[in-house]
Amino acid sequence: MSQVSTWQLVTRQWDYWKTVYLRTFRGSFASNFFSPLFNVVALGVMLGGFVKADPATLSGAPSYLAFVVPGLLASTAMMTAFEEASYPVVGALKWERSYFAMQATPLTPVAILWGHLLYITARLVMVSVVFVAVMVPFGVFATWWSPIAAIGASTLIGLTFTTPMYAFSVHVGTETWFNLFWRLGVMPLFLFSGAFFPITNLSPSIRWLAQVLPLSHGVDLTRMLALNHVDLGTLAAQVTYLVVVSALGYVLSVRALTRRLASG
Repeated sequence: MSQVSTWQLVTRQWDYWKTVYLRTFRGSFASNFFSPLFNVVALGVMLGGFVKADPATLSGAPSYLAFVVPGLLASTAMMTAFEEASYPVVGALKWERSYFAMQATPLTPVAILWGHLLYITARLVMVSVVFVAVMVPFGVFATWWSPIAAIGASTLIGLTFTTPMYAFSVHVGTETWFNLFWRLGVMPLFLFSGAFFPITNLSPSIRWLAQVLPLSHGVDLTRMLALNHVDLGTLAAQVTYLVVVSALGYVLSVRALTRRLASG
C-alpha cells in the first residue's frame, strides 16, 4: 500500500472546513462587505474631509482617505486572524472535540494544523478580496496592480497573527482569556499601529513599542504597495519580519497542538 503524503492528508480536511463555512458564512458575509464600507465612509470620507494635511505628513498619501484605507485593510486582516484562530480552535478542542476525532484517523497533528491554517488562509484571502473590491471605486489605489499586491500583503499580515494566536488558543484551551486579550492586545494594536495617524505622532516610548509589534509593519507594507511608494529594501525588511513572526508562531502551534492532542 502506498504511503499517503502529508499534503494528501491536509486536502482531505477540505470537505470538513468547507462544510463548516457553508453552515456559518451567512453570519459573516454581510459584515465582511458592509464593515469596510461603513468604516471607510465614516473615517476616510466624512472625517477625512476635515483633515487637510500635507502628503509628507501622511506617508506620501494624497489624502487622508488614501492614508487610512491601507491601515484599515491591514487591521481587518489582523482581526480576522484573531477571530478564526481563537474560538474555532478552542471549539475543536473543547466543545466539538473535532481535533480528537481527526486524530483517530491517519491525520497527524501537523496535518490537522495545516488543514486548519489552509482554511484560515482562504478566509483571509476572501475577506481581503471583498475589502479591496469595495475600496477600488474610491480611487485609493495608485496603480492597477496595487489592489492585487494589497490582497497579498493583507493575507501575509493575517497569517502573521494567525499562528501565534493559534498557539495561544491551544495552550490555554479555554475561551476565558479571549475578551481580556482582545481589550488589552487587539484594540491597542488597532489604534496605535499607524492605521489612523502616523506613529511619529506618538511619544518615543510608545512609538518604539508600536514599531516592534507586527501590525505597524503590516500597515506600512500595505500602504507602500497601495500608494506605489515601493522601496525594495524596506519591502524586503517588512516581508521578512512578518514571515519570521509567522514561522515562529507556526513552530509554537505545532508543539502546542502535539502536546494537547497527546494529553487528551
